Amino acid sequence: MEFATWLAFFAASWAISISPGAGAVAAMSAGLSHGFRRGYLTTLGLVLGIWTQMLVVSVGLGALVTASGTAFLVVKWAGVAYLVWLGIQQWRAPARPLASGDEAATSRRARDLIARGWIINALNPKGTVFLLAVVPQFLDLAQPLAPQYLVIGLTLGFTDLVVMAGYTALAARLLRTLKSTAHIRALNRVFGTLFVVAGGLLAMFKRSA
Repeated sequence: MEFATWLAFFAASWAISISPGAGAVAAMSAGLSHGFRRGYLTTLGLVLGIWTQMLVVSVGLGALVTASGTAFLVVKWAGVAYLVWLGIQQWRAPARPLASGDEAATSRRARDLIARGWIINALNPKGTVFLLAVVPQFLDLAQPLAPQYLVIGLTLGFTDLVVMAGYTALAARLLRTLKSTAHIRALNRVFGTLFVVAGGLLAMFKRSA
């Protein structure tokens, strides 16, 4: 991949990462519930989900999911159900301040946060369709494709790590200014609603003909 081509994709990656969506909601929700350091683990999961999508697209499975109505619907509705479930969990989350907890619980929560981020991006057919539509425009088909997919995946991962850090930090800072459990409960419900809205938007998404 030529440097000018990569630079164009690098610029596009910032727009992709900054665009509000389920990933941004997940990052802010994690920052609100767990603070920045622990909440940022969700972003690691989100990036792993992006890389999973890149792998799926690079081996041709993405085209299969997009072309097959059944496969597309299975992935889409699994993603919708997961986002709605996250919304319900966030809505019902207890309004309590941050707590360190014991070591085993912290380790378990870390795995859960990473898994949550991964599932959100890995089970998003919108991401598959987007990558199939955008990535080929930056590929040089005369050159080996694997290194180019690697560069693209790392670039998307980098911009997402930076942007989601901002979203997570913003929510974590907001959490530390809250003095009332009523305020925390209200924000939990706001983010719970946003998860459900993200699920609704995904439910309305249709694959291209």
